[in-house]
Amino acid sequence: MKLITIVFTVIAIALIGYNITQINIDSPFEGQSVVALITIFASLCAIALLQILRLSKKVDQKLKSHK
Repeated sequence: MKLITIVFTVIAIALIGYNITQINIDSPFEGQSVVALITIFASLCAIALLQILRLSKKVDQKLKSHK
């Protein structure tokens, strides 16, 4: 599970990097720039959710080891 979350986190970071290059600095809220901003926001949400999943699995393992 840890490997899967790391792989998806790397993919999300790559998507953020690619979409940063797609933003038009002169008009960031028009055309393809909006799509790039939405994708960046979605990737950040995915990273946050993956980190929450990793932390919850760590807590679950610690709770199981103490029983």
